[in-house]
Amino acid sequence: MKKNRLTLYILIAMLLGIGVGYLVHENSSPTFIAAFAPKANLLTTIFLRLVQMIIAPLVFSTLVVGIAKLGDLKTVGRVGGKALLWFISASFTSLLLGLLLVNIFKPGTGIHLTAADTGGAKDLLGKTQSFSLDTFVSHVFPKSIIEAMATNEILQIVIFSIFFGIATAALGNTGKIIIKVLDAVAQVILKMVGYIMGFAPLGVFGAIAAVIATNGLEVFRFYSLYLLYFMLGIFLLWALLLIVGAMILKNRLPALVRRIVQPLIIAFSTTSSEAVFPKLTEELERFGCNNKIVAFILPLGYSFNLDGSMMYMTFASLAIAQAYGIHLDIGTQLTMLIVLMLTSKGIAGVPRASLVVVTATCAMFNIPPEGIALILPIDHFCDMFRTATNVLGNALATSVVSKWEGAMELENTA
Repeated sequence: MKKNRLTLYILIAMLLGIGVGYLVHENSSPTFIAAFAPKANLLTTIFLRLVQMIIAPLVFSTLVVGIAKLGDLKTVGRVGGKALLWFISASFTSLLLGLLLVNIFKPGTGIHLTAADTGGAKDLLGKTQSFSLDTFVSHVFPKSIIEAMATNEILQIVIFSIFFGIATAALGNTGKIIIKVLDAVAQVILKMVGYIMGFAPLGVFGAIAAVIATNGLEVFRFYSLYLLYFMLGIFLLWALLLIVGAMILKNRLPALVRRIVQPLIIAFSTTSSEAVFPKLTEELERFGCNNKIVAFILPLGYSFNLDGSMMYMTFASLAIAQAYGIHLDIGTQLTMLIVLMLTSKGIAGVPRASLVVVTATCAMFNIPPEGIALILPIDHFCDMFRTATNVLGNALATSVVSKWEGAMELENTA
C-alpha cells in the first residue's frame, strides 16, 4: 500500500507539474519564466543529489560482496560473459531499429532550421571537442577511487570494485570479515533508499514544471511527427525486449514489470537513470533475482546497456542529416552504426551523453555538428522515453542473467 501511494503521488506530481508549468508559460513574462524554471528545478536537484550521494557506496558495497560471494574468476567470467551477450545483442538491435525507422519515416525532413536551439548546441559542441579515445579511457579506468566516487563515475567504481572483490575472495577467511562489513553497509544504504524516495514527487514536479514553463506545449505541435516516430521506435523496442524477456522469464515477466513500475515512472519524469538505481536494486532483489547477480550486472548495465539511448543515437544522427539534405548510403549508415556501438560505451557519467555522442558522430561523418540544435527543443521529452527504456532494459538484463544462472528465487512480496 505504501508503494502504491508513492506511485500515485508521483503521478499527481507529474500532472501538477504540467499544469503549473503551462500556467507560468502562458501568463508570465519572459523574465519571470527565466527566474521560475531554475527555482523549480531546485526541487529536482535536491532529489537527484540525495540519490547520487548513495550511489557510489551502494555500487561499491554490493558489487564487492557480489563478486566475493560468486567465488572464483571462472564464475565471474561466466556471469560477465552472459551479461555481455545480452548487452551487445540489445545494443545492436536498438541501433538497427533507430536506423530502420529514420529511413522509413524520414523525420528530419520536417525539422525547420529556424527552430534551432543554437545556445544549447554551443554548449554541447564545447563538450564534444574533448570527446576522444583518451577521454573514453579516462571514463573507464580510475586513477583514484576517491575521485571516482566523488564524481559518481559508475564504470570507474565498477572496475575498482571488481578488482577489490576478486582480491577479497582470494583472501579466504580474512576476506569474510570485509564481506560481512560491506554487506551490512549495503543493507544500511538500501534502508536509506526508502527515506530518499519520499522526495521523489517533489523532484518530479520540479522537473516537469520547469521544462513546460520554458518551452510550453507548442514544442509538441511543432515537433509532433519527430516525437511520434521516436515514440513508435520506443514502443517497438519495448515490445521486442518484453517478448524476449517473456521467452526466457516466462510467467515471471508480469511480476517483474509490476516491480519496476515505480522506478520506470521516476526515470521517465526526471530523465535520470541514476535516480532509480538504488530503488531498482531493491526491487530486483525482491522480485527474486540473486543479490550477487544484481550487484554485478546492474552497475555494468548502466554503462553498457543503454537501449533507449542507443536507438536515439542513430535516429537523431540520421534525422539531422536529413534536415540538411545530406544523403548517406546504406554502407555509410552501417559504418555509423558500428561507430556508435563503440563510442557510446562507458560515457554514462557524461551529462546528456546521447547528444554528446550524436554531436561527435555527426562531425565524423561530415554532417554539420551544430545541427544538434535542431533537435534540442524536443530533446527533453525524447530523453524521458529513452531513460525509461534504459531502466527496462537493465531490469530485463539482470533478471535474464539470473535466470540463465539458475539463481532465480521466489518473489518476496514483503
